[in-house]
Amino acid sequence: MKNVEWEVKDGKLIITVDLTKTFGPSSSGKTTIIASTECNQRVPGDEDIKVGLNVYKPNPIAVAKA
Repeated sequence: MKNVEWEVKDGKLIITVDLTKTFGPSSSGKTTIIASTECNQRVPGDEDIKVGLNVYKPNPIAVAKA
């Protein structure tokens, strides 16, 4: 996982993402990656529940070309 922290507290999944971090452009180059689970991940304490998360913003260079 990139820039994703989570915990289960009182039956609720709490996800924390630092929005000030970036990890460069996506594979298409259209967006900049802020955080990702990088695939579906099992939730701690309940292996039947899975989460897939991507946090991103538009890549200004790609937007200017469009």
